[in-house]
Amino acid sequence: MQELLTVSIWRGGEDGEFVAYDVPRRENQTVLDVVTYIQRKLDPGLSYRFACRVGMCGSCAMTVNGRARWTCRTHVSHVARDGRLEIAPLLNLPIIKDVTVDMQGFFDKWAKAGGAFQATQTRKDDFAAIPPSDPRRRHANAGIECIGCGVCYASCDVVAWKPDYLGPAALNRAWTLVNDARDGMGAVRLALVSGDDGCLGCHSQQGCQEHCPKSLSPTAAIAGLKRAVAIATLKGKL
Repeated sequence: MQELLTVSIWRGGEDGEFVAYDVPRRENQTVLDVVTYIQRKLDPGLSYRFACRVGMCGSCAMTVNGRARWTCRTHVSHVARDGRLEIAPLLNLPIIKDVTVDMQGFFDKWAKAGGAFQATQTRKDDFAAIPPSDPRRRHANAGIECIGCGVCYASCDVVAWKPDYLGPAALNRAWTLVNDARDGMGAVRLALVSGDDGCLGCHSQQGCQEHCPKSLSPTAAIAGLKRAVAIATLKGKL
């Protein structure tokens, strides 16, 4: 007799509820495989989001047994407790339906943090030659692999109780651009992230760092922003 998983998955909107399904247990099965099985075999009305299935896009992020994860990279054997899984939408984001959340507010905060690169040269100019050993280049490289999956945002206690807080992903993005020698936004970006809703609102609890699937450290990036804001303030630039 084939072993079964008991999977409780969130159904509905903000006022929804968990619904339980029995799913066949398979070797090397991921949580995304489980969700896909439910949608294709048991309940075609289930709404969820995914794309690449190989940990490149981050769109399949959900809350699995209370922790935000990429479901395509999370094997059932690593997270199932006594043959049970609980799958919910990411926290701190509005639920559209089932385990699909609205990411607009998350990306709006990237814009509020000055997350767009501001060029100082045109395509007609020579490429900027920045050695890999440059300290600012190394700071930028440390956080540049963020793909905007929202796991850190869903895991941030400050976002949970202070919805206007920009969040670790947006602030990490701002730090990479502060250290980009080609970017011309300068102190303007620091002003955007300097308030209580920006880097000063971080309590350095490191939940973002602990949960980041890319092993990045938004906490370190935010600490860098705090230093940069303090220096710019002392110099009269803010």
